[in-house]
Amino acid sequence: MSSGVYERSGVKMHYRVSGEGPPMVLVHGLSGSGRWWRRNLKALTQRHRVYALDLSGYGLSRRQRALSVRESAALIADWLDAEDLQNITLIGHSMGGHICIRLAAGHPQRVQNLVLVCASGLLKASAYRTALNLPRALITGRKRFVPRILTDALLAGPLNLWRNASDLLKDSVQDCLPMIRSRTLVVWGEDDALVPLALGEMLSRSIAGAQLEIIPHAGHVVMVDAPEAFNAAVLNFVDGPQAAG
Repeated sequence: MSSGVYERSGVKMHYRVSGEGPPMVLVHGLSGSGRWWRRNLKALTQRHRVYALDLSGYGLSRRQRALSVRESAALIADWLDAEDLQNITLIGHSMGGHICIRLAAGHPQRVQNLVLVCASGLLKASAYRTALNLPRALITGRKRFVPRILTDALLAGPLNLWRNASDLLKDSVQDCLPMIRSRTLVVWGEDDALVPLALGEMLSRSIAGAQLEIIPHAGHVVMVDAPEAFNAAVLNFVDGPQAAG
């Protein structure tokens, strides 16, 4: 595994690279980091060159302000241009999925496959009410992952978390969903307490040709709660059934 950093206008975005093959870009969610994909990398890197990003304000990129959803989408688009990454598989979790929706709609020529994992974007609630659901979301997930969630949240800091939570709840993606031309898979945890499954069903109906994969007994951080099922769903969608075995 190697690492890199992209800088634009004083904003740095760190990322880790592993594997060989067609490019796959992983975008974490609110309070997360690229390490949230640790249980998925072994499977995904067998067929893909995987880039796990640390968004501005998070992970290795934490010592700076968090960008808005639209600013993050623009920064990632510039990085894709700088790296000349073509026909990518773009995977985003929660807020990362929200960012990926904006990116895929604005730059359809770059994104061949789009995987939206418990994505925000259609969530309508106050930041306060969403915060109240966080403890329940932790309870429904894998307990051993709670320390990582809390550690990354502390590293990001309350200001960045509040800034992003407020921004994403105001930024509905309804207007740009018809602009998505990528093959799209929507993956949701059946027991997601933070972004309800009903929103995943609505999201998949709103994107032309999108497929919906519901992972039983998984919560909001579905790629951690059920990594084998998640990896199989993604590889089956991107590479065909033979790749998921």
